[in-house]
Amino acid sequence: MNAMKTNIQKKPKKTTQEGAQNPSENQASTKRFKRMTEYGKQLSEKQKVRDMYGVREKQFKRFFYMAVHSEGAPGANLLSLLERRLDNVIYRLKMAVSRTQARQMIVHGHILVNGKKVSSPSYLVTEGEIVAVAPTALKREQFVEQVINKRLTVAIKVPDWLESMKAEFSGRVLRLPVRADIQVPIEEHLIVELYSK
Repeated sequence: MNAMKTNIQKKPKKTTQEGAQNPSENQASTKRFKRMTEYGKQLSEKQKVRDMYGVREKQFKRFFYMAVHSEGAPGANLLSLLERRLDNVIYRLKMAVSRTQARQMIVHGHILVNGKKVSSPSYLVTEGEIVAVAPTALKREQFVEQVINKRLTVAIKVPDWLESMKAEFSGRVLRLPVRADIQVPIEEHLIVELYSK
């Protein structure tokens, strides 16, 4: 029986050194992870700003390219353009409880700019323009209850670049917004890096 046994050579165990990952592979893996982490941060910041202003990707890209081709820092330009959107202005003036509600008001024809109806939430306001709730909307009891009476609960300060005229349910654009007007913590350089690839 012993004669039939086959002599099996045991393979030597790998030492820790032999089993270790190649240093160059380790460095490549670290670089890939770092790139993914940076990309993740950039993507997250873009999504945060998109969600905040309620802007779709196509519109967001359009604003970015406008920002890049304008004088000044692209990131600051982008935020200024987003702030100038009519739906955001309505919200900032505390004429709506949210940007979503502001968009609905605009689409349904309840908002006037310099006395004319504007139905596009992405309309960019300019210096000197007056934004107001349409008189026809103010005559509707349901609109007053659901929108006007709730607007005062918006816990935000009207920014310095806008003037609120509460009695007339309107507001004026005193100047164009600058980066310092936006108090929300945003790392716009991450968005610029993302779209500049």
